[in-house]
Amino acid sequence: MKQVYLLLLMICVQVTVFAQKTSLRGQITDATTKEPVIGATVIAQTGGKAISDISGNFTVLATVGEPLTIASTGFETATVTAAPNLSIQLNPSASALDAVVVVGTRNPTRTALNTPVPVDVIPLSAVQRTLPQNDLNQVLTYLAPSFQSNRQSSSDGTEHIDPASLRGMGPDQTLVLINGKRRHTTSLLNNQGTFGNGSVGTDLNAIPMSAIERIEVLRDGASAQYGSDAIAGVVNIILKTKADGLSLSASSGMTHRGDGLLGRLTGNYGLGLGKNGGSLNVSFDGYTRSSTNRTQNHNLIIFDQSAQGNFFAYDFTNDPEAARAYDDSVMTANGLVRDDFNFQVGDAQINNLSSFANLLLPFSSGKGEFYAFAGYNGRRGKGFGFRRLPSDGAKMVFSKFPYGFQPNTGSSINDVSLGMGVRYDLGRWKADLSNTVGNNSFDYSVSNTVNASLQDKTPTHFEAGGHAFTQNTVNADISRYFENTLSGLNLAFGAEYRLENYRINEGEEASWRNYGLVTNPDGTITDTLGLAGGAQSFPGFGPVNAVNESRSNVSLYADTELDVTKFWTVSAAGRYENYSDFGNTFNYKIATLLRPTSAIGIRGAISTGFRAPSLHQQYFSYISTTILSDGRLGQSGFFPNQSELAQSLGIPKLKQETSQNVSVGITLKPTSNFNLSVDAYQINVKDRIVLTGLFGYDPLGSSIPDVQALFLPFGADGGRFFTNAINTTTQGIDIVASYRMTFGKNKLDITGLANFNQTKVDSLLNNVPAKLAGQEDVYFSPAERGLIERVNPRQKLNLSLNYTRGKFSVYLANVYFGASYRNGFPFGVEQTFSGKMVHDLSFSYQISPKLSLTFGGNNIFSAYPDEQAYDNSYFGVFKYAPVQMGMNGGFYFLRLNYIGG
Repeated sequence: MKQVYLLLLMICVQVTVFAQKTSLRGQITDATTKEPVIGATVIAQTGGKAISDISGNFTVLATVGEPLTIASTGFETATVTAAPNLSIQLNPSASALDAVVVVGTRNPTRTALNTPVPVDVIPLSAVQRTLPQNDLNQVLTYLAPSFQSNRQSSSDGTEHIDPASLRGMGPDQTLVLINGKRRHTTSLLNNQGTFGNGSVGTDLNAIPMSAIERIEVLRDGASAQYGSDAIAGVVNIILKTKADGLSLSASSGMTHRGDGLLGRLTGNYGLGLGKNGGSLNVSFDGYTRSSTNRTQNHNLIIFDQSAQGNFFAYDFTNDPEAARAYDDSVMTANGLVRDDFNFQVGDAQINNLSSFANLLLPFSSGKGEFYAFAGYNGRRGKGFGFRRLPSDGAKMVFSKFPYGFQPNTGSSINDVSLGMGVRYDLGRWKADLSNTVGNNSFDYSVSNTVNASLQDKTPTHFEAGGHAFTQNTVNADISRYFENTLSGLNLAFGAEYRLENYRINEGEEASWRNYGLVTNPDGTITDTLGLAGGAQSFPGFGPVNAVNESRSNVSLYADTELDVTKFWTVSAAGRYENYSDFGNTFNYKIATLLRPTSAIGIRGAISTGFRAPSLHQQYFSYISTTILSDGRLGQSGFFPNQSELAQSLGIPKLKQETSQNVSVGITLKPTSNFNLSVDAYQINVKDRIVLTGLFGYDPLGSSIPDVQALFLPFGADGGRFFTNAINTTTQGIDIVASYRMTFGKNKLDITGLANFNQTKVDSLLNNVPAKLAGQEDVYFSPAERGLIERVNPRQKLNLSLNYTRGKFSVYLANVYFGASYRNGFPFGVEQTFSGKMVHDLSFSYQISPKLSLTFGGNNIFSAYPDEQAYDNSYFGVFKYAPVQMGMNGGFYFLRLNYIGG
């Protein structure tokens, strides 16, 4: 009998030991090369998680006998049984679709190919060595099928922070996450008639590419999971955690015209911390990029007749015979001056420094970890305004610039962020408590310009003020995986509190003031000089523009994902949000994935979404001083909707945009080296917010006395406002395919991407105020319609090939940008820009195990968009529009990479 008791006791001890979590060690290698796999993710079904180090080793907290999921970019995901001293081999994969994803699902074992909604996984750390692109916006434009971004020119702040689009939607309709946590937007409100006019985006280029392990692009509405802004989708940036020593990359390059010179140095250092698998990963990215110029050469004769005070100019660019007739002797005899010059139209000059750190500190108990990530970006830019000609005497100070001048708009952008939190196992539940804060500030300066009302006393450099945006987000999340509920149930829920603040800071007085305006005893204003006040090109923010506004919101969410069988997954999510400034909203999402076989997946989703009007849209104010028809000092420009003027005109208070997303798709993986996904989608947006034109004037700029009379009681003669003006429908198809061929020592990866996309304005909402009847083309102009519907290409196709043999590799990408469209209303014409093909090519050679060299080019044959119609080009100055692939032509580079250990 004692022997029986002893046997039962041993069984109980064994069961207890095996049921408890323990630290299990193992190594992961490449099944083909037998080399260690660095940075592979190991996830236990009970929640333990680890990352393999430089030797492929890992330690994970798990229960012996439970399933472990092992995933790494470029390899097929594997599932093994947890045991001590594991030796795991991963087979190379055809694409990144086998990587475990974080965005779009809270199930820790989902891969990109078996999610109910489409997710692109871009293994940036693995591919950036060979890519010709040098910033994150451009990388995503060329590697994500429905992402599009272009640099802008002569557009104030927008030429320093690039607006971007996902699935043809606005920059403010895509949410950006860092390590799954909400990223703050910029403080910049685009308002210069570029793509994204009237919207606020997130500055992806503030994040150093050297800090990024991979990027997950969720191409589906996700407001029910992540909150406001996720109408088009979500971009989730996963930072590196590897403890793999030092890596450096030095690049240089220039455009085919010898400008746009680039000098760049990036670095990353990964350090292991403690005995529990902790790590600190630090990155930096510093570069300087000179400006480019893509305008026509202008042969200008300045008719200098200063004695009469009547300067004027004649452009002989298209009349060379007449220009030659004015030789030096003729010009001297007639008091003329020849000034051969170029308007500067192209990329701004940029100096940029960014850094990021990512910290993981697992607890010795093995039940959780402390994590933190922090970043800084400092950017200094110099862009170019419109040239002032001496023929416009009211804007000139001839003692400073006798023959005119082209102002420079300077930027001083600082972006800081800090996120930290604790993940902890509460029995079978996993808790995550975090706080993330970010601030973006943008200060303007204007140089090579004047305040004409100061005449000879004018400075030529002005500090013009700026704006700043701060966001603080607190998250509390809890989740659990129930492995015995059907084929597995993941349940997650949580809460979020977010506080936002928006500020506009005034510039120095000379940047905005007109010193010629004098107040008379009767209260009227006299313009004693008849000269323009404020800094030419960018008058600074004045005291009337200064603002400091805040708001908060609270949200609750629930997210479930059920594997009904191993072939059928159903997920549902709901989210309630309450904003302090506009009320509450509830959104839901239902998605499903059916796998008839292991090679086929059929997926679909339906969801609602919303985007709260940003603080920028509610409070942005950029008002200049004018003299009203009755002689009083007045104002004209951007007025907040809360202003008495807006309310008197019947401009309604802004409300949230709402959306409905429907998507359906199919995934195929008939072999281990071929993947295909096709997804169709439709996004309906109601009450979309737009920026109006200038009420009080017709589209050509002529005053309308009857309308201006409505503004006079409020000391104004014209104004622009934000309003919920339109409903839109976006439809499209995304196609992603990848194939890997291996023959001997040769490896060829072939990737095909395609996006077909169309946005239409369904209706102009019947909310043009009755007092402004007849100004529908000011309320929502044909030019604004064109920016929303067709400024981005409706088709984009990408076929890329990556060939590797031993130490040598070649990368070739062929990208077709479909036709684009711009409407020059009211001064110009409608124009369609024909589709263009761009070719990228790079060659890489592994000089030694730690050193490699890459050289090549983006747009190697220097394709350009069609030249702009003359009526749209400001007399030929803006030769190209910033559409499709941009207007710089070819860019060629040389890059040296060092990977230490």
